[in-house]
Formats: sequence, C-alpha cells, structure tokens
Amino acid sequence: MRGATHRLPGLVLTEHQVEVPLDHADPGGEQLTLFAREVVAPRKRDQELPWLLFLQGGPGHRSTRPVNRSGWLGRALTEHRVLLLDPRGTGRSTPATRQTLLARGGPAEQASYLTHFRADAIVRDAELVRRALLGEDTRWSLLGQSYGGFVALTYLSLAPHGLDLVLVAGGLPPLDRGPDDVYRATYARVRERYDRLVDRYPGDAARLDAIANQVAGSDVRLPSGDRLTVPRLQSLGFGLGVSDGLEKMHYRLESAWAGAELADDFLAGVEAATSFVDAPLYALLHESIYCQGEASRWSAQRVGAELPEFSPDARPLLPTGEMVLPALVHGTRALAPLGEAAELLAAYETWPMLYDRDVLADNEVPVAAVVYRDDMYVEHTYSVETAERVGNLRCWVTSELGHDGLRSDSTVLDRLLDMARGTG
Repeated sequence: MRGATHRLPGLVLTEHQVEVPLDHADPGGEQLTLFAREVVAPRKRDQELPWLLFLQGGPGHRSTRPVNRSGWLGRALTEHRVLLLDPRGTGRSTPATRQTLLARGGPAEQASYLTHFRADAIVRDAELVRRALLGEDTRWSLLGQSYGGFVALTYLSLAPHGLDLVLVAGGLPPLDRGPDDVYRATYARVRERYDRLVDRYPGDAARLDAIANQVAGSDVRLPSGDRLTVPRLQSLGFGLGVSDGLEKMHYRLESAWAGAELADDFLAGVEAATSFVDAPLYALLHESIYCQGEASRWSAQRVGAELPEFSPDARPLLPTGEMVLPALVHGTRALAPLGEAAELLAAYETWPMLYDRDVLADNEVPVAAVVYRDDMYVEHTYSVETAERVGNLRCWVTSELGHDGLRSDSTVLDRLLDMARGTG
C-alpha cells in the first residue's frame, strides 16, 4: 500500500506498507505490517531507476531516517531509488516492544513470537516487499550495513533470484562459528580499543576506576530510577568501536563528577548510552543471530567468566562491548518484565540455519564487501574466512576505517559499487 509523499531539500520520500505473515510457513496466519520509505532525488522521481534496498545494523534497529542527501545516501541517489526498510518489530513496522510483547501473554508466548524475528524472516519479508513494489521478475540491489550484511548473506542463501548486486559494509558474518567463538574474539577487540583509549588519554583509566568504585560502594540511581551497576557502567564500551568512540568516551569520563557525587548529566548520558528502550529486540535477540541449531545459553556471560580481567571487580575496570548480559536485561526496568522470555530464548535449541554454505559457494550474484581490520563488533578474521567461501565475492580489507565506515566516509559506497561491477 502506497502512503504519503513528503519533500525535503534534495529528497522525495514516499511511504509504503506491505502485509506479511508472522510465520512464513503459515502464510494464512497472523499478519504483520512492514513499513518502508522510498527515497529518490527530485529530478529523478519519474525516471526508471534501479532499486537499492538498505538494511540497517542491529538486530532490532529501525532503518535510518533521512534528513538530507549527505553521506552514502547522497551517492546512492545519483543512480538509485533507495528503499529504507524497517525490519519486522522495529520503527513503523508492527512493533515488538515491552508493551506489545507483554500483551501477547506469558513468557512462553512472548519467546515463541520472537523466534520469528531473525534474518530468515527478514529476507522473506523483503521478498514480499520486492514483489509488491517492483514485480515478480525485477531484481534489486542490496546494501547491508553491519547486521544488514548478515541478513544479506541469508538473502543470498534463501532468495538469490531477487538480487542483482550485493554490497556489504562491515557485516560479513561467520558462517558456522557459534556465539562462543564470536565473543572470545570480540572481547579481545574490546580490550584493544580500551588500550587505545588509555594510550591516547592516560588519565581515563583512573577516571573509570573511580567511577566504578563509587558505583560499587553506593546506591547510584539513573534518571529512570534504575540502579547503576558496574556491569552497566562497563557496557558504555559499546560505543568504543565507531570512528569517534574514543573521544565520546573520554569526554563523558572527564566531566563525570559534581563534587563528590556523579554528575546528573553524566548519569543521564550513561542511561541514554546503555538503555535498550529504543531497541528491545537487540537485547533479546542479539546472541541468536549467531545460533544455527544451538542455544546461546547467555554466551557472552559464559565467555566473560573465562576472562577475569573483564570482571566488574577487576581494576583497571575494562569496558565491555556489545555483549548483552543477563544482568543488563533483568536490571533494566524497560526490559526486566521480559526477563523470563529472554531466558527462554537463551535456552532455545532449534534455531534454523541462516546460511546455505553450498548455495553461497556457488553464488553468481556479484558481491562486494569491505572488512574493517580493527572492527570491534564483527571479527575480521571470521569475515575473511567467509569471503573466501562465497562465490563471486570481492573483498576489501582496510585498517583505515572503523565499523561505521559507510557513514563516516562517503567514498566507501563508491568503491563497493566499482568492485561489484568489476570496474575498481
């Protein structure tokens, strides 16, 4: 269903909604609404243009909300009609939030519902959207950022007939490594980022330790009323892996105190940076994106227990990255009511396969991928392993960009397009 059209300087935005089944194995069952925003340059609005589907990082994040033609979007609009899809459960698609999930019944019903929100369902959703907007026989290109790249390889596994080109920015997933392998690698990457932080800002180690001691020894409350715990303080490290992550952490730490107390604006910043209010699916499903026929069983927690330097009691206190620990779910008011469902999902053993290794090996769709050597979120050695196992894939490995390279450097999309087309 075509909806409203809006104009911004340099952009024409048209809204679309498509109905899809909650369970694609039961197309006549419960339905969800998918929302997508078409973006085109005003002068090209009436032209026949190739479509580019953009899949955001995540899981559980809505698509980007454009305000201008800056960055990769501006480059894409020089030759494409771009579709920004809110994956199921996010943004203006049928939401999966604390309120909506609690309305479904008890923890078992909530967890069962959420088993339908992984990459395989997103791909089948996208195929229904493609047919609705482009027709059965017209292919589109796909740009996957971070987790969007994970979904892209599931797309190549399940529905390569819908794709004419695939571009992946910092998101080549491990094809058959489970979450334990992933977290052992990414904990090491977080340690590297922490070392860079304190090498650049030597006083930040003592600052972080002093804050941790205050938090451990007193009842420090965030603006929401949640108690600030040391594990939640450690989760500030989530932001260290982007291009300006070290600076953001430093500036937050240097103004943490108001006399002998932690400053209100510091606490507000910590809450904003560590809350899952805007993306509960991220917390509930993050470990499952690495699961194929196995349970995660709170992998990040188990692996972290093998690494005493990451203990909340250790000093210097090391931050964690995107690890979602059970304490972060149960200790956050926005997520605690879903804690039992989270436990069921962590124990869920029958996650379906996300990648068909034989199909990927024989892939004929042109694929170009950039792999960031210092990526804190997606282990580059596993990405290179994957690149070697996917047919017709060209890989660019760089140490000059961070995980947000697509957003921070507009030339990344240019190079990916050239690689995929065999012109660069």
